[in-house]
Amino acid sequence: MTLQPDTIATIRQSWASILGVSVEALARGEDRVYHEKNDSAVLMFVSLFGTGILVGPSWAIEAGRELPDSELASHAKLLELSAPYGGRALGEAKLYFSDSEPMVSGSNTKVSHERVHAVDLETACPAEDAAEVGLSEMENTFILLSESEHQPRPLAGAGYDVWEEKLAHLGALVSPASRRSGLGSQAVGMAQKHAMDAGLIPQWRAHVDNAASIRTALRAGFEYVGTQTTVILEN
Repeated sequence: MTLQPDTIATIRQSWASILGVSVEALARGEDRVYHEKNDSAVLMFVSLFGTGILVGPSWAIEAGRELPDSELASHAKLLELSAPYGGRALGEAKLYFSDSEPMVSGSNTKVSHERVHAVDLETACPAEDAAEVGLSEMENTFILLSESEHQPRPLAGAGYDVWEEKLAHLGALVSPASRRSGLGSQAVGMAQKHAMDAGLIPQWRAHVDNAASIRTALRAGFEYVGTQTTVILEN
């Protein structure tokens, strides 16, 4: 782990706030932390720097006490536990963070911050990919455009939302015709640099089955720190 101690402390503080648990418990590196929330619309298990955090109704907390982190991190296990309560799939993901200066190439590729270009890029990509990233809804976007002066096409893009005033939650999309061109990494580098210049810690979340997203994170210098697994509960 090469993340700086201050970075790790900020990540813990931010996720403690997100999950509604004690930051001191995360800082101590406790094996397991619980947040019983009977009105919760989700059942969530997060593993962060070796600490497992389970958030959900009392029935889930009681069941979870008997299970190891490896099982609670499994989407299949959370669905099994929540089946009597209408549990529906949301996702099993890996969490990555970075605090090292990104490599940003000096390319002359046009960059747009317009939402319309983010929407056009989503249209050019598989619907599942576009839905996972949500690029057009992000607060800050960096869309790389083709060189056409009349009607430039979006080739790749990255963006981020600000979480808890400290984290920059990044995502990226690359059009099928532009994949393996390096443009995705270029866009991610731009978003990383913009976030870090704003004093934020870049965060990346990749579905466990999305090998391309995981490769992009690792190429960009992100470090794996844990998992987030979530199911939606029937209210």
